[in-house]
Formats: sequence, structure tokens, C-alpha cells
Amino acid sequence: MRVVARVLQRLARDRFLAGMVAAVALAALFPDFGSSGGAMHADVVVNVGIFLVFFLHGLGLSPGSMRAGLTRWRLHVLVQTFTFVVFPVLWLVLDAVAGRWLPADLSLGFLYLCAVPSAISSSVTLTGIARGNVAGAIFNASLSSLLGVVLTPLLVGLLARTTGQALSWADTALKLAALLVLPLVLGQVLRPLLGGWFARYKAYTNGFDRLVILVLVYASFCDSVEAGLFTRYGGAVLAMALGGAALLLAVVLWLTTRAARWARFNTEDEIAAVFCGSKKTLASGVPIARLLFGAHPALGLIVLPLMFYHQLQLIVCSVLAERYAARSG
Repeated sequence: MRVVARVLQRLARDRFLAGMVAAVALAALFPDFGSSGGAMHADVVVNVGIFLVFFLHGLGLSPGSMRAGLTRWRLHVLVQTFTFVVFPVLWLVLDAVAGRWLPADLSLGFLYLCAVPSAISSSVTLTGIARGNVAGAIFNASLSSLLGVVLTPLLVGLLARTTGQALSWADTALKLAALLVLPLVLGQVLRPLLGGWFARYKAYTNGFDRLVILVLVYASFCDSVEAGLFTRYGGAVLAMALGGAALLLAVVLWLTTRAARWARFNTEDEIAAVFCGSKKTLASGVPIARLLFGAHPALGLIVLPLMFYHQLQLIVCSVLAERYAARSG
């Protein structure tokens, strides 16, 4: 009962979750404004927002922290293997078992969820709360984001052929590099000049990061609402997206914990492995989806499993972090 109470408390104080619900509600009420070709000019606004978000990530990423995490190579191999190998294999199993009952776009959404990189901020924050290997978490989450620029479109392009939705990997990788890697590198280059400013206003820049995600969610759902997201599918599809995300999270948390203990990691490295290896990023995931699928009429449905997974991982892993933190020693 105490675990349930903690989950409910987190839901009550999670303004970001409330913001995502509001973004979906606004898209349902006013889809014309944010849809492709609408008065919002979503494509321009979204691209500018993505560029600025990753520029700010580049300003905030400490090279010293990255160097400190380099030595734990077994931890890095385990985390990246889960992120880009185990997750896609789990999707193949899910598709083989339940794919015939899932709408094609929702199945593509689960594939996309399994292909996106790990989350940086939540992985590092929860590892710190749990008294784990923070340097290792920073290195792995950052490495995952960089690898995702190449591996995410490659995985989706290869595996999506089974759903009949072939994608141009080269074009997508170039777009991702221009909007994600370029601003990240630019931020690193300008960090000596602007790093102090970023540190002073970090609370505001974090707020901007979340605002851009909410705008992306709104724009994505506007196109999907106009294409009949709610009229064509209804509550059954929402339930399948939520249930599938919950099942996937439970399986991955169990597997990462077992793998870390089988590899005889110390507790600090186990914590980093569990939190980095089970996370999927919404901050990078939604922008990458926008670039990968463009104005796909079912984009809102495609990112729905990732949205559910993101909130579930924050709630469940917050409880796990508190349990880890309460250990003796």
C-alpha cells in the first residue's frame, strides 16, 4: 500500500504529466492550429525548438564527467546492449506473439519505443538518488544519445520492413545529425564562454526543454487527430499501448537487474545498469520521431507507447531509487 501511495503522490505533483495530458486535450480540441500547414507553422517551430534543446544539452554536458565514466567498460557494454539489442529483440517477440491483434501504427510505435536511446536526465538523476555510479550513468546516457542518431533510424528502417514501412536511413541520419549532433557539438565548443550563464539559469533551461517536448506532443497529436486517431481506434488502443508499455518495463527491469548481478557488478554499477539500461528518452525520442516519420498521419499513435513508457519508468524507478537509497553502507 505504501508503494501505491508513493505512486499516487508522484502523479499528483507531476506537472509535466499534466502538461502532456493538456497537450493531447488541446490537440483534440484545436487540431487545425498545430497540424502540418496550420497557422502554428509546426514544422518550423519544432525544428527550431529541437536545435535549441540540443544546443543547451551541449552547454550542460561536462567533458570531465564523461571522462570519469570511461573506465567501466563492462557497464557500458551491458547498458548499450540492452538499449539497442535486447529492446529490439523484445519487440520481435512482442510482434510475433501479439502483432496480429495490434494496429499496424501501434506496432510501429512499440518498435520505435524499443529503438530510441536511453534518457539522460532521468537516468542520471535517479542513479544519484539511489547512491549509484553517477559518472557511469552520465557516460552511458550520453553515449546512448549519440549512438541513437545512427542506430535508431537504422533499427527502425530495418525492422519496419516487416510492417511494410520502409524508411530512408541515410536521409534520416543526415537530418538527425544536423538537428541533434550539430547543436550538441556547438554547445560543447561554446561551453567555455557560455557555461557559466547556463549554470546560473539551469532551472529555466530545463523548463524550456520540457516546453519544447509539450509543443512536439501537441503538434504530433494534431496531425493524428485530423487523421482520425480517436474516431478510428478509441479506448481499446489506448489500453493496449499502456498495457504493452507496462509489460515491457517490467520485463526490462527484471532482465537488467538479473544481468547486472550475473556479471557480479557492485551495487553502484548495478544501479547505473538498471536505470540506464531500462530507460527510454522522451526528450530525444519525440524530436527524432518527428524527423523520422515527418507528417505521418498516425504520428501521435506512433509516439503513444513511448509517452506511456516514459511516465511509467519515472514513477516505478523513483520507487526503486528510494529502495536502493535506503540500503545500509
